[in-house]
Amino acid sequence: MKFPVLYFAAGLGTRMDALTKDRPKPLINVGGRPLLDHALALADLSEIGTKVINIHYRAEMIRAHLAGREVLFSDETDALLETGGGLRKALPLLGPGPVMTMNTDAVWKGPNPFAILAAHWDPDRMDALLLLLDRDDALGHSGTGDFLPDADGRLHRGPGLIYSGAQIINPKDLDDIPDPAFSLNLVWDKMIERGKLFGIRYPGKWCDVGRPNSIPLAEELIEDRSAI
Repeated sequence: MKFPVLYFAAGLGTRMDALTKDRPKPLINVGGRPLLDHALALADLSEIGTKVINIHYRAEMIRAHLAGREVLFSDETDALLETGGGLRKALPLLGPGPVMTMNTDAVWKGPNPFAILAAHWDPDRMDALLLLLDRDDALGHSGTGDFLPDADGRLHRGPGLIYSGAQIINPKDLDDIPDPAFSLNLVWDKMIERGKLFGIRYPGKWCDVGRPNSIPLAEELIEDRSAI
């Protein structure tokens, strides 16, 4: 099965301070290439089909950077739609689902995250499968965690595992949200009530590049061949 993937690249990147005054966060260089290129490289898999990128802030720079590459753009320049609204707008390009989504402000060290999600996806049991990390494996991330899994991998809210920004999701619940802009958290909560939100641990390391001081951590992770 081939999964289409939506890369979230529309955010303003305000936590990056001066680094995003002249460019969108996905084009900030980490280890010699933009964050967006790190993320797109992970889609070089037989399990990945259409690649879509949503754009808003300095969208023309992302279009120019990716000119000639096999990607589609979901244009949100008129208004930011957050993760849920952004996914809903991109569905005509992605298809009915299930779809993968990934944030573009992180780097990974270890097995391909898309391959892990594809290998563990079970559409009969799951409406979404989130890729999660133990706190010690999540560099540059603050907070106590997002989800607690039960013995079968079903997720509940609580301090514990950290969401990596990568998932497979059945988008059927998106039309039930009346607001044009909304977070996928609203959809996940519906899935939790049904017992259909699942998670799996990522067996490597990951760095959240959401702030300038995370860039050295990310570059060290990329260079460290013994990181896992």
